[in-house]
Amino acid sequence: MPVTGERAVVLGASMAGLLAARVLADSYETVTVVERDALPTGPTPRRGVPQGRMIHALLARGAQVLDELLPGILEELVEDGATRWDGDYAKLCFSVGGHRLVQSGRCPSPDSMPFYFQSRPFLEWHVLRRVRDVPNITILERHDVVSLSATPDRRRVTGVDVVDRDSREVTMLSGDLVVDATGRGSRTPLFLEQLGYQRPPVDEVVVKLAYACQPIRIRPGAIAENFVAVMPEHGRPRAFGTVTYENDTAVFAVGAMAGHVPPDTPAGMREFVADFVPPNVLAAIADAEPLGPVVNYRVPSNRWRRYDRMRRLPGGLLVLGDAVCSFNPVYGQGMTVAAVEATVLRDCLRHGDDDLARRFFRSSAKTIRIAWQTAVGSDLALPEVEGTVPLSMRLSNAYLERVLTASETDPTVMLQFLRVLGMLDPPTKLFSPSIMARVLRGRRSHYRRDHALSATHGEASAAIDHASSVGTSIT
Repeated sequence: MPVTGERAVVLGASMAGLLAARVLADSYETVTVVERDALPTGPTPRRGVPQGRMIHALLARGAQVLDELLPGILEELVEDGATRWDGDYAKLCFSVGGHRLVQSGRCPSPDSMPFYFQSRPFLEWHVLRRVRDVPNITILERHDVVSLSATPDRRRVTGVDVVDRDSREVTMLSGDLVVDATGRGSRTPLFLEQLGYQRPPVDEVVVKLAYACQPIRIRPGAIAENFVAVMPEHGRPRAFGTVTYENDTAVFAVGAMAGHVPPDTPAGMREFVADFVPPNVLAAIADAEPLGPVVNYRVPSNRWRRYDRMRRLPGGLLVLGDAVCSFNPVYGQGMTVAAVEATVLRDCLRHGDDDLARRFFRSSAKTIRIAWQTAVGSDLALPEVEGTVPLSMRLSNAYLERVLTASETDPTVMLQFLRVLGMLDPPTKLFSPSIMARVLRGRRSHYRRDHALSATHGEASAAIDHASSVGTSIT
């Protein structure tokens, strides 16, 4: 790729920031990553990523992008102890909206569904180590961003002012491009206002999610699955998850939405989910070795800062990752969306930096929109979550109910659903003639009248007609 500029500055050594730096290193002579923390020297949690102690899952598309940007990293993860799914459906226990997906048979091509299970600090450490090896990337640790610098007419950002957290010395870092990857607490809206621009409009759906997690070591053979997840459903805004991580470690997690707060003790956590989690799983967790204390985390909302809708933007400034859109983490989309945004940035840079911000925000919004509709559609399907549900969302949710019903017994439908959920395929794949035929056949043979989320026959039929005609995204 031809060199676009001399210097790029990335704010934040998050997953989004590190992957953006890797992409920028191919287009700029030097890349500087500014990070407020002292970065770890091994796979340990750090203060700037409080959610790093929580349960995490890297979606299949995210794994593909990581290996594309950092070739060989997936094999490195496995060599160092991460768990790779071998294609056996029996090792995935996944319940969505009250539907427990098929747990028999094998994926016909597990390489096309790359599931890797590892903790967030373990994954971030491997990515950080690889990025540090790129010769033209420098990481400036323990520095805070103070403000953006710009040309006298303020039409272009020219760098950032940063302050050393130890000496309090302020330095101006010049850059042909500044990329904000500082997460949900991004100050770019304020910086834009200081430069005379509008703040980006914001789309928000309040979920009031709270969850509690504990690292554990489960006795070998006590749980057959690598991954067990029971998602919230109509009338029960609580969730459960356990994932086998690197080197025989695991995490036990419970969560609740709409203001409900899970307990902060292991016994209380188990009691909190005892009415809907398989008893053998809870028994194995009760018998597990604790590896650390229970930790808690809260997320108030899904929030999308709509930079793609801004009429005026300064040149030389981009925003990505949670700094643009942060999702309900129950759906595990954040790291994967950030990884895909890095590839969007790479593709935009292939055409130079003319009108780069507008091209990037509009292109990345297409990926964000799919993830947003998935998260928000699922959240608003719960009566406990306040918000107006658009007609298109009600229709697509009605069809999704049929898809999930079919996924209880049909491995083909289940696999297609997982590929959409993993962001490998667009939601329109669920409306292909072959999948729709299976979904309708499954509905006739397995109609669940007692299910709280079941759509009326008219709604579901309308959903299919609507989706077939306009390609509605599954939400």
